[in-house]
Order: sequence, then structure tokens, then C-alpha cells
Amino acid sequence: MNLCRKMRVNPFSRPAEPQTPVKKITASSFIRYTSGAVLLGALLLNTACMQEQDASAAIQNAVPVAVANDAAATTPAPPMAEAPASAAPAVSEPAAWSYPGPEPLPGAILPGKRIIAFYGNLLSTRMGILGELPPEEMLAKLDEEVANWTKADSLTPVQPALHVIVVTAQGHPSAGGKYRLRMRHKMIDDVLDLARQRDALVFLDVQVGHSTLQEELPHLEEYLKLPNVHLGIDAEFSMKNGNVPGRSIGTFDAEDINYATGYLAGLVKAHQIPPKLLIVHRFTQRMITNYKNITLRPETQVVMHMDGWGSPALKKDTYRRYIVKEPVQFTGFKLFYKNDLKNNSRLMAPEEITALSPSPMYIQYQ
Repeated sequence: MNLCRKMRVNPFSRPAEPQTPVKKITASSFIRYTSGAVLLGALLLNTACMQEQDASAAIQNAVPVAVANDAAATTPAPPMAEAPASAAPAVSEPAAWSYPGPEPLPGAILPGKRIIAFYGNLLSTRMGILGELPPEEMLAKLDEEVANWTKADSLTPVQPALHVIVVTAQGHPSAGGKYRLRMRHKMIDDVLDLARQRDALVFLDVQVGHSTLQEELPHLEEYLKLPNVHLGIDAEFSMKNGNVPGRSIGTFDAEDINYATGYLAGLVKAHQIPPKLLIVHRFTQRMITNYKNITLRPETQVVMHMDGWGSPALKKDTYRRYIVKEPVQFTGFKLFYKNDLKNNSRLMAPEEITALSPSPMYIQYQ
């Protein structure tokens, strides 16, 4: 049974979370947002000298990674008045920055492109589409999705990406008692090789378990300083209360997110590279605390990512409750090839998702 990305209507053994009153979105918040529109192979051997067989079993038995709005009606723009034939051609002025936070440095990806990412782990067929299919078949399917999104929104260029879990939460203490397992760098190198075939971005995703971002991110620095490599952090598996990953939902505070953006900003400055993206997984109220204290920096772009499975209505409702009503900067939306089809449901179409307000700029398929 999938213990993660729990649908709010199916809380398993956990008591249902109390429904918090819906707060009215202020006009300024609405305008700010609506204006703008990512073991079958060898694993990293930790200091405890895990055997190859144990490591392979760990990745296959890792905590499975896994909710959910009415599409806002779009109002067609009024017809533009036709300029007189003798009038001089209009000069295009750069659009003012209309998203929260400072205008990013040159080379930033959002909002100029929409990112379409395949998520998972090359060493597991159970953690997402990235590892479920053979590499060539997976890349061909990614091409299909890129074409679908290009058709749905021809005005926004599509940027393909591979989002790989490089630190996986574990249901047992593992090396050092941290309830997490680091992947070998060989697996990351393999993903980078695949990404080059499609000029794709790469996101390194971290499930800290009982560890911390402060402990895990330095191990990834040699990759994060590359211009096309970005970061994802999964609050579901940040077990600050000491619980076992997968048995309850974890949490990140603004302080954790500020550490991550500060770390990435330091790399941008030190290596003179374009701004970094930070994808923050979220699908419940308590997964992210003190969101108003999240620091937005010109060197980083923060995506609050609606991560979870369920019917279209449930996914839309979750997007409204936990992403739109607690805005940070950009938004993301996740689709599950399998779990979204449960209970005779269906996969949402790109046209439905682009119609959301704000329109998600990061789309992830698991």
C-alpha cells in the first residue's frame, strides 16, 4: 500500500487532518500570482560498509514516493486597436517583473519556459517513470509529453528535465541511523548523460529522513555547481519528530528552505552561473511551516510543488489550499501515471493544468 502522498480523503491509519478555515486571498496576493501565469544497480556504500545485496534491497524497498482545483476560467484579451498605416511600429518594452521576490539574474529559466520533468530513480522501477522504463523508451515518452505541452500552450517554450531522487528515505535506520540512503555518484552521472541527449535540466531530489539539508547538500556540491543541475527537497520525508519515514508526513520550515536557497545562491555567486531552481514538495498544510518567512533571492527561483495523487477535483483542491493560498514565488503540479488512475479516475490534461491560476510553470510526471 502506498504510504506516501496520502489523499486527504483516505488517511489510512492516521486521523484526518482538521480542515482549516479558508482564508480570503487578498487582491494584492491574487494580482501578484495571476499576472504571471524531478536497486537494481550499485548504491553508495556508506561508512557502515553495507553489502551490495542489502543496498539493492534498500532501494527497491525504499519508502514509495507519491492530492490535488477547478480550472480558473480564462477571459480572452480584448481585441487590440489596429494602428493607422502611417503610424510608426510600436517598440516592445520589457515586461515588468510580476512575480514575488526580486527580479532574477540573467539566465533564469522561469517564467520564460515551462519545465516538464520525469521523476524517479534509475535503480528502481517503483519510484517513478524515470526508472520504470528503459532509458531510450523513457526519453521517447518524455518527447511525447513535451509535444503535448507545446500544443497546449504554444506561447510558452517547453524545457525538458529529469528529476532524480539521489537521497532516498528508508523505512529502517540504515547507515548512521539516518533513515536515508545516498546514491552513488555513478547513478547521477548516468542521469546527466541521458539529459545531454535532450538538452534537459537535471534536478537532484533529497529525502533527508533523520538527516538534514545541512548534512546532505555538501555531498552534492560538485553537481549543483553545474549550470544545468538544480535541487529538489521533499518535506514529506523530513522527519523532525523522529518518526519512521512513510509512517507519517514530515515537514520543512522556512528556515530549512532559506538554508537551501542560501546554499544555492552561494554557488551561483562563487561560480558565476545562472540562477538555481529549488523545487519544494508539498501537499498538506503542515508540510511547510512559516512560509511567509521564506527568503526570495535573485540567485534562486523557488517552486512550491503540488505533489500528490488523486482525482482531478482533489488535486485541484489541494493546489488551491496549500499552494495558491500560501504563495511563495512559482508553482508546480505533479501527475502520477498510475496513482492518478486509481478509483476509475484519470490523468489531467495539459490544457486543464495551464488553465489553473496561477498557471504552474513546473510540471512533474512520476
